[in-house]
Amino acid sequence: MGVISTVLGFSGFGFGFSAGIVIGYFIFIYVQPSDVKDVKVRPLMEYDSKSLEGILPEIPMWVKNPDYDRIDWLNRFVELMWPFLDKAICRMAQDIAKPIIAENTAKYKIDSVEFESLTLGSLPPTFQGMKVYVTEEQELIMEPSVKWAANPNVTVVVKAYGLKATVQIVDLQVFASPRITLKPLVPTFPCFAKILVSLMEKPHVDFGLKLLGADLMAIPGLYRFVQETIKKQVASMYLWPKTLEVAIMDPSKATKKPVGILLVKVVRAQNLRKKDLLGKSDPYVKLKMSDDKLPSKKTTVKRSNLNPEWNEDFKIVVTDPENQALEINVGKHERMGMNSIPLKELPPDETKVTTVNLLKTMDPNDVQNEKSRGQLTLELTYKPFKEEDMEQEGTEGGDVIEKAPDGTPAGGGLLHVIVHEAQDLEGKHHTNPYAKIIFKGEEKKTKVIKKNRDPRWEDEFQFVCEEPPVNDKLHVEVLSKAPKKGLIHGKETLGYIDVSLADVISNKRINEKYHLIDSKNGQIQIELQWRTS
Repeated sequence: MGVISTVLGFSGFGFGFSAGIVIGYFIFIYVQPSDVKDVKVRPLMEYDSKSLEGILPEIPMWVKNPDYDRIDWLNRFVELMWPFLDKAICRMAQDIAKPIIAENTAKYKIDSVEFESLTLGSLPPTFQGMKVYVTEEQELIMEPSVKWAANPNVTVVVKAYGLKATVQIVDLQVFASPRITLKPLVPTFPCFAKILVSLMEKPHVDFGLKLLGADLMAIPGLYRFVQETIKKQVASMYLWPKTLEVAIMDPSKATKKPVGILLVKVVRAQNLRKKDLLGKSDPYVKLKMSDDKLPSKKTTVKRSNLNPEWNEDFKIVVTDPENQALEINVGKHERMGMNSIPLKELPPDETKVTTVNLLKTMDPNDVQNEKSRGQLTLELTYKPFKEEDMEQEGTEGGDVIEKAPDGTPAGGGLLHVIVHEAQDLEGKHHTNPYAKIIFKGEEKKTKVIKKNRDPRWEDEFQFVCEEPPVNDKLHVEVLSKAPKKGLIHGKETLGYIDVSLADVISNKRINEKYHLIDSKNGQIQIELQWRTS
């Protein structure tokens, strides 16, 4: 009976199991619940905040805040580059840590501290969005929202007093909102001189710390203590307005700012060649610094004189004394002769009297230069900036106003003008804008930007003043240059402004946008600096 009951039991179980599967299959296929409804698709804007939090537990910043831009392309780029960035960052961290470890091992009598493994894991940081600020200064400000849930493997082996301890960092989480400022913007690659980084709020940092395989963060009270300590230490160093400054290049070299003034006295010329039909000439001298777009300085014209004396003084701004040269031309269209004097041949703060031979061309192989064309006598004095002023500028950044170089008139100074950009310009027949600056009769022009209603010049000019121009005005006029084929329509005036310099003298610097007079919507941004010695 026992055998029979066992066989019947197994047979009943097999029949019941098989029948159950078949019946359940047909019920699942042919019986549909009556309470199932179609899913309603609704735009996210129709949901309230609580419903959104239920649907999307982690909402990106570009969804919550319209000031933030979506930057999926950057996340994709970081994801593809992460294996290489991981190795590069870890190698850099080891290089930074080596001297620090070497300094402290002897101090605390530790035998050695070595990285057994160092990798940031396979999960790259994610940028939830980025906010970009537009300012009137030469800078770019970005505020990314960064979240990083990493799986690093950082294992450090410490040996001391014959013992060996292994410390491991795992499960790292970092949430931060840094502010990254690129300033000043310069016309030399990578187009910014410094990177300034600061945190807009205390970061969230969470990680696991294991010692000899045991999780130290499980100790009561230690986790909160470590969290608060990290936040306080990071905030004390980098919480805004404190910043981490990374120098990329010397801003003075990148922007070719004035580093000195060349004092030139045109004394006399001798034995000039006759150019007129009657055997006479009307000579004058033009002076210009090489690689300088500013107009040439000119002496007066000496009528019917082949041995003229001028004794006229000029001040020329120097930006690169190692590579620049003073270009000299005598006569209209340089018909009487030319030459150049490299600035590196002039000792600083010393007056040098030199007489140069006038040449036909600056080609050293030109046989025409062997003919005598006369001589020109000059007194040259190069006055560089004081070294302490240059150091002050380098340490405090681009917000410090440079001092005028030695040689600036006592009681006077240097008016530095930067024409940044214009917006919403509109000409009647063409829009090829350039700006013309007039100060005390001296006229200077920016470059021409063709077919552009929003030109950006970033051109700089200097005016040497005998006294502070408190009661003077700077006239700035924006014009449109006629195209080459513009035989009917000539140049057009797009607007102008007159800037009172009293505020510049008292404040040392202003950087503002001005509405152009005689323009419907045009604006121009100009920066003015008053530099004294």
